[in-house]
Amino acid sequence: MTTQSRKAEVAVDAEEFALEAEAQAINDELEGLDLSGRLAFIAGLEGRAVFTTSLGIEDQVITAAIGSSHLDIEVATLKTGRLFDETVALIDKTEETYGILIKRYYPEKADIEAYVAQYGMNGFYESVEARHACCGVRKLKPLARALEGASYWITGLRRGQSGNRATTPFAEADVERGLIKINPLADWDIETIQAHVAAEAIPVNPLHSRGYPSIGCEPCTRAIKPGEPERAGRWWWENDEKRECGLHVPEAASSIIPNASNAA
Repeated sequence: MTTQSRKAEVAVDAEEFALEAEAQAINDELEGLDLSGRLAFIAGLEGRAVFTTSLGIEDQVITAAIGSSHLDIEVATLKTGRLFDETVALIDKTEETYGILIKRYYPEKADIEAYVAQYGMNGFYESVEARHACCGVRKLKPLARALEGASYWITGLRRGQSGNRATTPFAEADVERGLIKINPLADWDIETIQAHVAAEAIPVNPLHSRGYPSIGCEPCTRAIKPGEPERAGRWWWENDEKRECGLHVPEAASSIIPNASNAA
C-alpha cells in the first residue's frame, strides 16, 4: 500500500469514527425526549434532514408531528409505480391535512425497462435475486436521490415490527450513505401508535383496518393471518424470515440492479 493510499484509508476511518460518535451522542439525547422533542432536536441540528415516508401508520405519526409543528424537515416518499391506490390517495390527503409538501421520487424509466427485459414485469415472484433487483430499481435508487446531500435520514422503524429490527436504536451511523439515520419511534409499540393516531385524528391508510399492518408495493404485500408478525405479509412467498428490501437492512439488491444501458 502506498503512503497516499494509507493516508486516504486513515481519513476514511476517521470520518466513520466521527459519524459513529455523533450518532451515539444523538441516540443518547433522543432517548430522554418524547416524539415532538426528538423531531425538534433533529430539526435544530446543522445539516439537511429528510424523512422518507411509506405512508404506513408509523410514518403518518411522524409526518403529523412534523407538519403540526412546522419543523424544518423535508418529507419525501418513493413512488415505486406499484403502490396500492389507497397509498397513493393518502399522499394527497396528508399534504392537505398538514399543509406540507411530500416530495415524490420515481424510478427511472430506463431502469424499469431494463428490469422487465431481464426478469419480466413480475419476475420478483420467481427468485430472490429478481425481487432484490426490483427493490433496487424501484426503491434503492430513488432513495439515493432523495437522500443526496442529507446529513440526517429519519425513518419510521420500530423495534416491534420484526425480529430483524428488535435492536433498532434512536440514531445510528449509516456509513455507506455517509449520514446518520434517526428512528424516533424505535421504542413505540403498535398499541401506542394506534392510540396516538386515534387521539390526534391522524389520517391513515384504510388497508391497515383490512389486515395490512405493513404496506409496501401492491403485488408484494398481503394481509397477515392472526398471530403472524407485523411484516409477515411482505414478500410472503420467500422463505427467509428476515425479508427486507435493502432500504434499512443491507441485502444484495444494489449489486444486481439491471444495467439500463444493456436493456434490449
